Amino acid sequence: MITWHEELTFDFSDPVSNEVFTENCIFFDIETTGFSPARTDLYLIGCATRRGSLLCIDQFFSENAADQENVLSAFLDLLSGYDTILTFNGIGFDIPYLKAKCKTLHLSDPFDAHSYIDLYKEVSRFKFLFALTSYKQKSIELFLGIDRIDAYSGGELIEVYKEYVRHPAKDSLALLKQHNYEDVLYMPKLLPILSYPKLWEQAFSLQSLQASEYRSMDGTSGNKELFFTLALQYPVPKPVSFSYDDCYLSMSGSTARLRVRLFEGELRFFYSGSPKDYYYLPEEDIAVHKSIASAVDKEHRVQANASNCYGKKYAIFLPQYDAVFSPVFREQPRGRKCYFELSADFAADPAMQTDYVLHLLETMRSHRK
Repeated sequence: MITWHEELTFDFSDPVSNEVFTENCIFFDIETTGFSPARTDLYLIGCATRRGSLLCIDQFFSENAADQENVLSAFLDLLSGYDTILTFNGIGFDIPYLKAKCKTLHLSDPFDAHSYIDLYKEVSRFKFLFALTSYKQKSIELFLGIDRIDAYSGGELIEVYKEYVRHPAKDSLALLKQHNYEDVLYMPKLLPILSYPKLWEQAFSLQSLQASEYRSMDGTSGNKELFFTLALQYPVPKPVSFSYDDCYLSMSGSTARLRVRLFEGELRFFYSGSPKDYYYLPEEDIAVHKSIASAVDKEHRVQANASNCYGKKYAIFLPQYDAVFSPVFREQPRGRKCYFELSADFAADPAMQTDYVLHLLETMRSHRK
């Protein structure tokens, strides 16, 4: 077995990196000759840990198949000193692979005793926001502006390792070491990607609320929209944007902006009571309770039903995608999208505005394109 240890100065000034990557955490990445633990070999494990402002990188290299137990044992000894495992798709591959190897090599399996943060899984929840063609580690690195020296993939290096086992050579060893070294070196540099999900965790403060008018693409002027400006607790490393229905979100640096198209006009308020208790007045196009409408001539009233049991109001409305704010106004009796009035109370209540922003954010996340 060959081991390497290196200590580097690391910039922990990014708030989310400093918060997530504590001295109780360990990053690791494995290199294997295939996906099946039963039929392939584990030949390299690289780890990154933190000590103050230092990034410590340890690598354990198996010079042949018989060395796997030594490599895995050395890694498990290091792992025992940490509580949280940080990985990139480790839950999907690395952890199951190592658990199976532990069983095959009759080593104690410690992995269930740790907590996990899988950067791939965290990023995957917000693919709609990043809109990348691939979500491999190198793709995230490119998005964040990280450039590698290593130009190989893990799959491409399998034959390099097999050739090294047959004929050990310094050049081959350097290639194998460098790929794994950069994987674990750059994993901590991926942590700023976690700044984006923090918005959905209410890590923001409402900075301003402003109404404005805009000209639509068809040339219609006088359209109204509402701008929410949010101060982000965790600055994002790259600008992103996303639109859904009447909402448009952009994030850049320490600021997020949420633009919402307003509806000005007449909408219907469908009564919650039974339609049997109402009369529909066709000439007025509204329904009124029988206790009031009994005085209306029978020729000008009909029994209300579910589709016409409503009142109406002309106002400026905000869209909502569940009946979160009341009273609820609709264009049709059915459908998820509805509205509530942009009232003076809403304009003066930061707590209500924050709840609305969170409602829109969750709608955008759960109904992403």
